[in-house]
Amino acid sequence: MNLIDRAIKKKIINYLKPNKVVVILGARRVGKTILIKQLIEKFNEPFLLYNGEDRNVAEILKTISIQNYKNILDGKKLLIIDEAQKIKQIGEIIKLMIDEISGLKVILSGSSAFDLSNTIGEPLTGRKTTFHLFPLSEREISETEEIIQRRDNLRERLVFGNYPELLHSAGKSEKTEYLQEIINSYLLKDILIFDGIKNSDKLFNLLKLIAYQTGSLVSHQELGKQLGMSKTTVERYLDLLAKVFIIHKVGGFSKNLRKEVVKNSKWYFYDNGIRNALIANLNPVELRNDIGLLWENYMVSERIKQQSYNRYLVNNYFWRTYDKQEIDWVEEREGTEFAYEFKWKQQKTKIPVAWKKAYPKSIFSTITSENYLEWLK
Repeated sequence: MNLIDRAIKKKIINYLKPNKVVVILGARRVGKTILIKQLIEKFNEPFLLYNGEDRNVAEILKTISIQNYKNILDGKKLLIIDEAQKIKQIGEIIKLMIDEISGLKVILSGSSAFDLSNTIGEPLTGRKTTFHLFPLSEREISETEEIIQRRDNLRERLVFGNYPELLHSAGKSEKTEYLQEIINSYLLKDILIFDGIKNSDKLFNLLKLIAYQTGSLVSHQELGKQLGMSKTTVERYLDLLAKVFIIHKVGGFSKNLRKEVVKNSKWYFYDNGIRNALIANLNPVELRNDIGLLWENYMVSERIKQQSYNRYLVNNYFWRTYDKQEIDWVEEREGTEFAYEFKWKQQKTKIPVAWKKAYPKSIFSTITSENYLEWLK
């Protein structure tokens, strides 16, 4: 099986220095463990690899003392802990190690941002660099993909998504089973063991509603009414779903024009396959009536990957007025507004009059299946 080089591998190697920590965050099954193995091969030095989900690891590390950690490391200068959020006081443990053991380099990975970020945030301030790993990106795939296959493969990815193992799955049946397994066994695992949350049915129903409303304005109050939950509970669940890298929120762009919508948000999935599996629709593109939505979600998720991997300083928004003039995607960067419309097929797209009048110096583009790779590279 040929493994695709991940976009952040070289950056991690550059950032990982003695007495520093690299943190890799990402959803389950996106390839964190494989990436770690690739990094180990690249460093080519004695290492210690732990899995935080192994209870014995927590037991070994629980005695917070310099001598204990020196004994554990036994002279090794590279420590990797996968699923590090499972280990209590991991922030304090790693801080003591890198402060007191000269030359030690540390890699921590986690599938849960609310656990790992919270526990290492303050103790490792100034000592860590965080990277996010997503399902495979178009840029990563394009490095190994034959150009003649790209169009058909893109149609497949719009439906089944970009989880690494899917590239080696044969046929719709096998891919469908894989996505169902992710949803049933992995998707909500971190949330359901966090803070005593046990009502998986309501979480799934909330996700399904978001799946049907992908790219549309979402009212948390309306979601609560449909699910029999308070607005506060809906907002809390959505926040948790974002922190385990299933969905992400985009707010409305405004510079205080009265007609611009900013109260409600839009939600997108990090992976099309998860979205489609949740609504039990893995039909091919040719048989669907939501190709525009699939394309929009896919382009948004791909742009998020690109921005994260290249460490862009950017703010992302949608734009809409109360009289329903709208733009799919707005980036605020380099002192300029960049506006984008997502269209699956090549077509002429007019700039909304209100946008052109309010932001005459902005740059407007249409992203289609013909020019998307240029935009993402």
